[in-house]
Parts: sequence; C-alpha cells; structure tokens
Amino acid sequence: MILLYLETDEAGIAETSLETVALARSLAEAGGGIAIRAVLFGGLPEGVAGQLAAHGVDEVFHVTGAGFEAFSGAAWASALQALRERTGSVVVAAGGSPRGNEVLAHLAARLDVPMAANVVSFAGLAPFVVTRQVVGGAALEEMRLDQRPALFTVAGHSWTARAAVTPGKAEWHEEAPEVAPGDLAARIVSVGQREAVRPGALKRARVVVGAGRGAGGPDGFDGVVELAELLGGALGVSRVVTSLGWRPHHEQVGQTGSRISPELYIPCGISGAIQHWAGCSSSKTILAINTDPEAPMVTKADYAVIGDMHEVVPAIVEELRRRSGA
Repeated sequence: MILLYLETDEAGIAETSLETVALARSLAEAGGGIAIRAVLFGGLPEGVAGQLAAHGVDEVFHVTGAGFEAFSGAAWASALQALRERTGSVVVAAGGSPRGNEVLAHLAARLDVPMAANVVSFAGLAPFVVTRQVVGGAALEEMRLDQRPALFTVAGHSWTARAAVTPGKAEWHEEAPEVAPGDLAARIVSVGQREAVRPGALKRARVVVGAGRGAGGPDGFDGVVELAELLGGALGVSRVVTSLGWRPHHEQVGQTGSRISPELYIPCGISGAIQHWAGCSSSKTILAINTDPEAPMVTKADYAVIGDMHEVVPAIVEELRRRSGA
C-alpha cells in the first residue's frame, strides 16, 4: 500500500501533490493495483475529497487537533508514522516541496531508513530503483530503496497531474492523534499578511519575465513588470532578489522556488546560477538579457541580447506599445 502526505493551497490540493498522486498511480498499477491512501493536515479548502477521488485516491486520513493546525515537521511526521504503521504501507511519498522534504526527512530519521528526494521516475519494484534530481537538477542519480517503507519525494513538474481513468473512492477518516511536547519544539507560531496571489499563476504562465540582481534594487522592477503585463505573462525573480527583500518569495524561480515551463522565458539581469537553472530549464524558449556575454544564462539561452536590462526592456516595451497602437 502507498501512503502520501499531500498539501493544499487556496484552490484545493496543491499542484505538486497532485503530481505526486500521478506517480503513485503509476506505481500502484505496476504493483498490481495497490491502494493509494492520502494524509492531509489541518484546515482544508472545499472540494478536496472529490478532487482526490477524481485523481484515484482510495482513502483519506484528515489529521486535526491542537498540534496540527500549524505546520510542525516533527509533529506531522509523528502522525504520518502512526498511520504508516496502522495501514502497513510499504511506500510513503510526498511532493518535493520544502514541507514535503522536511516531513519525509523527519520520518526517515524516526524509522532509520533512507529517503530519496526529488524523484522523477522509478524502474521496477524488485529491486525498487528510483531516479532523482541532484546538483540542483543538473544531473540525475539512480538510488536503490531496499528497506521498507520506501520513502521519497517527487520532483516538481516531473509528472503531470491528470484525473484517473477509474476514480478512487476517497473513503474519509478523521484523525486526532496525540502529540508529544518535544515534537512541537519547532513549529509555525504566526503567519504574516502578504499581498493576494493567484495560486499557481507563475507555474501556469505561458510567458515569464525574470529579473535578478541586475534590477539594482527594489525600485528596479517597473520595466519587467510592464513587459510581463504586455505579454500576458507573469514575473519571476531569482533567489538573490527575494533574499534581499526586493520582491516576495512567491515570485521566486529556482530550486527553492517555483519550477516553470513556459513557452517563453525572458530572464533579465539573471546570471543563471545552477539553482535558478533548476527552476527554468524546462522553458521552451529562453531569451536572455544581460550585460555579461559569458553569463551561464546567456550561454544556455536560445537567444540573447547583450545590454543593460534598464535600457533593453524599456525599448522592447516601447516597440510592443507602438505595434499595438497603445
């Protein structure tokens, strides 16, 4: 049996979690129709039961209680461990998000078994061999998971979330397990307000305009924002931009941000460090704008404009407006 830790967002089950369900369905079919069980924590948006049933989940455990309303990697792993033992699941998986990796790492430490992070595929069941992304997605590694339960997280966008041909039943169970005080030593205690965000907007965008250190500061994004709007796209930024507090984290593209696959990606003033490349390498076409002709992003791009983004981007915007008559 397969047990999945799934996450939710404002729209329902998170995209990375539905991608994890897709891999689990393939794994279940290879195992002759193994049941798929899911674990959800805390408050839930409407419609998740029907969503999970449509994607082939057979059973759902909804964990609630004082220790589970806010995220705690150790506490949530404790509940996952108890459910794993109760269901006899031989595979436990999660999406390769920061929370998914943290919860599965806690669980691996508790069970003293290895964990494979950022898995993209599997080959056979005996032995159970998975292929996973390493070095920020620049290389692939095969890893053999002989011990049970087999633990792994699924790399974002390595699988496509699709409804099942034969929907599951999504039988529902409410759970309220006890929490050891020590498991709550590290937990979220408050959440600040942030600007309204369309769930998954960056990941779904057909055009993404990127900006990096070359923006120069928090006031250097007007041009790229305008360009993104003219192209009907979204703005994505590098890690250094969010680390400096110039733009919010939900706009970050890269290994620790969103992984995108637009028709067109226009990185402006982004050097192209391997962590950023891990998030944008699936782009169909890349047009880089940079002052450095030897920057990794420029050398990997399909097209490049060598110049200052604060000169090139306004020129592109002006030409687009001229052609549209705006």
